[in-house]
Order: sequence, then C-alpha cells, then structure tokens
Amino acid sequence: MKRKKIALVLALFFSFFLVACTQKVSDPKQDNWSKYQEQGSITIGFDNTFVPMGFEEKNGQYAGFDIDLAQAVSEKLGIQIKFQPIDWDMKETELQNGTIDAIWNGYSATDERREKVAFTIPYMENQQVLVSKKSQNIQSIKDMNNKVLGAQAGSSGYLDFEAQSNLLKNQVKDQKANQYQSFNEALIDLKNDRIDVLLIDRVYANYYLQFEGILNDYNVFSAGFESESFAVGVRPADKTLLATLNQAFVELYKEGKFQEISQKWFGEDVATKEVKSRD
Repeated sequence: MKRKKIALVLALFFSFFLVACTQKVSDPKQDNWSKYQEQGSITIGFDNTFVPMGFEEKNGQYAGFDIDLAQAVSEKLGIQIKFQPIDWDMKETELQNGTIDAIWNGYSATDERREKVAFTIPYMENQQVLVSKKSQNIQSIKDMNNKVLGAQAGSSGYLDFEAQSNLLKNQVKDQKANQYQSFNEALIDLKNDRIDVLLIDRVYANYYLQFEGILNDYNVFSAGFESESFAVGVRPADKTLLATLNQAFVELYKEGKFQEISQKWFGEDVATKEVKSRD
C-alpha cells in the first residue's frame, strides 16, 4: 500500500513538473496576439503602491484609475487581464523577458523608454512636481539650496533628474536624489523629515495629500520638467496588441465609459486629445 501511495505521489509530482515546463512566457520577438487569444488573457505589470492609478487596498483587492480602465478594455476585448505587481525599477526587463505582456500603471511615455518599448496613444497627461512641508519654507526650486531630495527609483521623474543638468540638480545636496522603491516609502521619510523635498507625479501627490487630509500642510510646485503623457507599454513585436489597445481607448471614450472612470477618480475628464479625436 505504501509503495502505491509513493508511486501516486511521484506520478503527480512529475505531471505537475511537466506542465510547468511546457508553460512558456511570451516570445519577445513575435506578435503574440494569437497566443493571448488562445489562453484568453494577458498579464499586466504594475506598481501596486501607485495611487490613484493602480494600487492594492487593505483587503487585498486592486483598485485605481488604470485598474478600472484595464478592466473596461478587458470586457471590450473579451480577454482577461491578469495584474502582476512588479518592481517598478525592473519593469522594462520584465516586459522584455516575457514574464509580463504590458506595463500599465501611470507609465510615462519618454524618449528613453521608446528605445525599448512600443507605446499606445497617450491617454492622460501628467506633470512632475516637488512636494515639501510648508514648515521648510520651500516654495520653488530656488529655495532648495543643499536640500535633501527623494524620488522613486525608475520613475520618469528620477530619470529626468538624472539625465538633465538643470537648476533642480544643481540645487539639491550632492546633486543626487535618495531613491525609494515606492512613493509610499518616500512620503513616510518626507513626513519624518528624513528628506526635505520629494520629486513625484502630480496625480499621486494630489490624491495622497488630499486623502490624508494634509494638503494644506505641504507646498506643491513644478519640478521644471516638461509635461508627460501616460500610455501603455508593450513589446515592439506585439503590433496587434498595440493596435487593439488603441482602438479600445477610442471606443471606450465614444461610449462614455472612459469619462465615467475618469470622473470616479479625478472628478473631471482627463482624456487626451488623441483619445478624444482619433478615428
């Protein structure tokens, strides 16, 4: 009897092993649309701390503007979207390795990222801002002489800061920024005076400070960078997925669903002209 049980356990183990070995990640060099249709899903990589775009609630559920928008796209395409929390600093690597099929979470379409990623049409505008306690008396970049700056590692704000020799970089202590894995961690250090100023997305700053009821305690001002656009990033070879997402955005706007989601999270229509006017 024991031998039969052992044989059964071994058979089950090897069957699971073989199934695991036959499951392949997406091919980064091919258009995987037929694969997505066959399996009925695509995997979205996102930062699960980035409110209000995409984040994990206390009950373990995912919420946010991008989460709702992705779900609306999923219903339109008839393909399930699986959300995969990732290290935001490794997002392009995850995409190129085929472990995720798209990056979708307040992802800024920058020239540097376009060298590795194909972007959908922009669906929302964003700016990089600086946040500091009013008690610090910092109201502009010129007030930041030798102050300690914080930023999220891999964020578009941090990349702009590193790439450009500008007034901001020349003002801050050691001409560098303390890096954090998430804005939540950075905001905790800002609250506890371990950094003086935080470089952050406007949508995150406004939502967080209002939600915490501390907006009046902080100064929020421009970081001096050009405005940027949020878009979904896919592998360059995934041309069908790219075109399908673009069409879905336009159709959702024409149907009013995009505006409904936008009103829920921002109280206004945040769609770009590309979403509104594209044929």
